[in-house]
Parts: sequence; C-alpha cells; structure tokens
Amino acid sequence: MTIPEGGAVPMTTRCTNGAHDQHDVYEAQCPCRAMLDLLANKWAALAIGALEGGPQRFGAVQRRLKGVSPKVLTQTLRRLEDAGLVDRTVYPAVPLHVEYELTELGHGAAVPLGALRAWVEENLDRSPATV
Repeated sequence: MTIPEGGAVPMTTRCTNGAHDQHDVYEAQCPCRAMLDLLANKWAALAIGALEGGPQRFGAVQRRLKGVSPKVLTQTLRRLEDAGLVDRTVYPAVPLHVEYELTELGHGAAVPLGALRAWVEENLDRSPATV
C-alpha cells in the first residue's frame, strides 16, 4: 500500500454489496456514515455496552442507562435492531416479555465501543474542561 502525501493512511474497504467500489467514511455519499452516526450516538454506544452481558429486558437496560427516557431508549433500540446490531425477541406471555440482545455484528461493535468508554473514564480528568 502506498501512503499518500500528508501521511494519512486510506481507510477504505471493498464494498461487498455492490453499492459502490469501496467504503470510505470520509466520502459524503458513503453509506458507512449512517452506521458511524449510529455508533457515535451516546445512547447507542451505552446500550450496546449494557447488552454485552447477554439478553436483557427493556427495564433492565433502562436502569443501567441512568438518565435515558423510555422514548429515547425505544428509538435507540429500534435503530440498533434495524442496523442488525441488536435482536428483539418477544415471548408470548401476559404481559408480553421482550428481550434485547446483541447480534454477532453487535458484539463486534461492542469491542471498540468498550475501549472508547474505558478511555473516556480513564482520561476525563486530564481534560482541561468537562464537555
């Protein structure tokens, strides 16, 4: 691989679905941006972390993510499900029993997100101002 002038290493991957030649999050029209936007969302990143331990009901996820409203958590879990990161299973019972769990893709996303959460916790006090 040739590194272009300026030293930036290209971060492209060949597109396997035929939508375009290669993925590049720096390109305005790349569909990668939608996934990056989802994973960079605070509640999505925290929900993925909360589900790393296995399937959980909505209430358990909400209790873990202190401060999230039911509406925002519902929207977040739906977006994660639509993106293939979370599975939602409904068990026929009265009342309905619904569980959320990470898919294989979701477990893959959990790894770098876990590293990011750990970095934030370890380095926040080094920041000159709290964001």
